[in-house]
Parts: sequence; C-alpha cells; structure tokens
Amino acid sequence: MNTSLTFTLVFTSLLLLNLLLKFWLANRQMRHVAHHRPNVPEAFATVIDLTAHQKAADYTLAKLRIGQWDMALDAAMLVVWTLLGGLGLLDQWLLELLGAGMAQQICLVVSFMLISAVVNLPLSYIQTFHVEQSFGFNRMTLGLWLSDMLKGSLVAAALGLPLLWLVLYLMQSGGAWWWLIAWAVLVVYQLFMMWLAPSVIMPLFNKFQPLEDASIKDRVAALMQRTGFQAEGFFVMDGSRRSAHSNAFFTGLGKNKRVVFFDTLLKQLSPEEMEAVLAHELGHAKLKHIPKTLLSSFTLTLAGLAVLGWLSTQTWFYEGLGVQPHLGSSNDALALLLFMLFVPLMTFVSTPLRAARSRQHEFEADAFACQYANGADLRQALLKLYQDNASSLTPDPLYVAFYHSHPPAAQRLARLTA
Repeated sequence: MNTSLTFTLVFTSLLLLNLLLKFWLANRQMRHVAHHRPNVPEAFATVIDLTAHQKAADYTLAKLRIGQWDMALDAAMLVVWTLLGGLGLLDQWLLELLGAGMAQQICLVVSFMLISAVVNLPLSYIQTFHVEQSFGFNRMTLGLWLSDMLKGSLVAAALGLPLLWLVLYLMQSGGAWWWLIAWAVLVVYQLFMMWLAPSVIMPLFNKFQPLEDASIKDRVAALMQRTGFQAEGFFVMDGSRRSAHSNAFFTGLGKNKRVVFFDTLLKQLSPEEMEAVLAHELGHAKLKHIPKTLLSSFTLTLAGLAVLGWLSTQTWFYEGLGVQPHLGSSNDALALLLFMLFVPLMTFVSTPLRAARSRQHEFEADAFACQYANGADLRQALLKLYQDNASSLTPDPLYVAFYHSHPPAAQRLARLTA
C-alpha cells in the first residue's frame, strides 16, 4: 500500500470518527434535555418558572437539530473538496484561466472561501430567521442580514487579502524556515487586529455610545478603581438591533481597551447586578486569562505552521486528499487549503481540554467578582441571563465536558452560593 492511499484511509477514518462522535454527543444532549423538560430542576424551582424552563429546552433542541444538519453539510463538503476532487478541479480551472502565479493562488483561496460561504448560506438563514426568530431573539431584518454579510466580506477582503498574499509569498520565497517568519507575521497581525477592532472595525457593524446612566457609571468607575483597571471608557452597544440576547465584554489592547455593555443587558439588570457582571469580566483581565489564551493560540499556530511547512513538500499529502500537485508551478495555496481542511479532524479530540480550561477561567473570574463585588448580585444576574437567553439548565454532563466553555448553571450558581 503506497503512502498516498494510506493517508487517504487515515483521513477517511478520522472524518468518520469525528462525525460519529459529534452526532453521538449531540444526540446525548438532545435526549438529556428532552428528558428533563417536563420539570424545573429542584435547585431552580423557586426562581425559574416552568414556561421559561421549557422554552430553554425547546430552544436548545432546535439549535441542536440545525447543528446536526450543519455537521452533515460540513462533512459532505469536506469529501467534495478532497476525495471527490472538488479542490483539484477548481485549481485546474483557475490555472487554465489565469495561468500559474500569485494571482491564480489568491483566486483559488478566495474562490474556496466564497463557495463555502454560499453553501452555508441557507443554514445561516434558517438559524437566524427560523430558529432565533421563533424564540423571539432575532431582531434583524433581511436587509440588515445581507448588509452585515456584505460589509463583513469587504472588511475581510481589505484586511485578509494583503495577509494572504504575504503568507503565500513567504511560502514561495522564504526558504526552509518560511513558516517561522509567517508565524511572527501572524502574531503581529492578530495583536494589531485586537488593537484596531474597538475603534475601527466594530463601529462598522454596531453603534457605540458612552455609558450615560449615572448610577451604573459611578459604580463601574468605583469598581475599576478598586481593581486597579484602566480602560478608554465605558460604552453601550446597540445589540438589540440584531438580537435579544445580552452580554458584556472587554475588547481592545493596551490603551485602546474598552468596556462594552449590550443595551439589552442594561434593561435586564439592576445597577448592582451590572457591577457584579463587570467584576466578573474584569476578573478575566486581571487574572491574565486573555494573555494565557493568546499564548496558547500562538504556540499551537507555530506548531501548525511547522507541520504545514513539512507537509507542503510531501506529494502524498496532496494525492491522499484528492489533489494532483503541480509539477512546474507553486502548490502553496493548495497546501494551505488542504491543511485547513485536514487540521480540524486532528485537533477535535483536544476540544474537551480547551473547554475545561475555559470553564476553570470562568470559575476563577466568578471568585474574583465575589472579592470585589457582591456574589449574591452576580448570582441574581446570572439567573436573569440564563432565563432571558433561554440557556438550558439541564445539559448532558458529557456534552458539557466536551464542548461547554462556561460551567453549567447548577455548578456555577452552587459555587457562588457557597
């Protein structure tokens, strides 16, 4: 058995294992949530009514059903792009149309992205205008939905195409260590984007107004002083223009940091509860969760690029994934796309580790909030958010362990009560 065929078998096995595991976990979650739908969990019986509990269960089940279609579509497209030769056909067509060179390679990546986006468009539409709308969360019009996609595509092109050109150029001309230079470029680019996003990119999609509620502003300012945290300012984002869901977050880097509240959150929570939620978000910053996550991401990116540097020189890598590499021109764009398609199959097994670390960070941020604000207020705020966002109170423990970045409600509130 030659190396290409062996790699094809490995790829096919990983694809099937991933798909089976994802569907098994989703079905476990659906059965668990449906089983507990008739009754509110005892721990929440006095604070969550049955109607709200059943709405959360139904919302969770609806998202899981559309998620299963999404998983099946992703798997089918992966087979089409690779084993059925879709990427090879697209590459050959563009090669005949444009000839060999950087323009052909960039067009290959852009065409791949556009086709993938179009294929996923119907499910995105159903998710927004059927699932979210059925449960009263969607507030987007079709025009706004289309406008967001257009603006997102233009921003991605303006910021992504120069980066794509540079990475492909380094792959072609950077020598054996091109991947190390490319990694440094990607690190600088990501940090720059984090700095740029609050003041340039995010305002293209949402309006940000300075926080004007005096009672909340004074509490926030006092909390920031107690914790020794500085930010450019406190802003309210018009999240209600698109969704009834609510959130609060920090964004930015260095002196360009901002504290942002969804306008829906201001309507749902009292000033005391807002202070507690902000204290939780401050906890993530003060406990260095964001730098730790970035460091982990940068390390994995470095390892990935090193592997890509090796795989891009192996003929069996292309042939095993249904693509015939060029003999007289560059295969860099092909290698990049094939690597993007293959890597998720390899890294899926690490999902529980990333989720566990994220849940631990949430517990630590809750503890920080209890130190600098009122834990009872945070608990009450979370109860309101669970109810208003229709979050399931009865997730399957194994599904939580594998996927959830936040602890389940029962665990989180029990710790806050303790």
